[in-house]
Amino acid sequence: MSVAFDTLKFVEKLEDGGFSHAQAKAAAEAFADATGEQLATKADLREGLAALKADLRAEIGTVKADLRAEIASLKDELRAEIASVKADLRAEIASVKADVLLLKWMMGFILAFQVGIFAKLFMH
Repeated sequence: MSVAFDTLKFVEKLEDGGFSHAQAKAAAEAFADATGEQLATKADLREGLAALKADLRAEIGTVKADLRAEIASLKDELRAEIASVKADLRAEIASVKADVLLLKWMMGFILAFQVGIFAKLFMH
């Protein structure tokens, strides 16, 4: 619903304020042309605002759903990446343990060999 613009009343108000009749008439016509001769009422504005709020709520709901889906996807990707890194670390740790065991065995062998050599040198 909109309210028709009362150009006569507008002209009279301008004339009461000191405008000449020609100035008041020209201002009223310009205003009427600019507004399409109809003005929005408070009810029009409330209705428009309510529609805008509903649109914004719907858009926010869509954005929330999109973000939740994106976050869920990222969680899945991160979980997969973490599982891959864990597997790689476990394999690396197992490799290091094997290397440490080999070094321990080699050091024991070298130590035993050195003891044997020292024993032979000092026994003669």
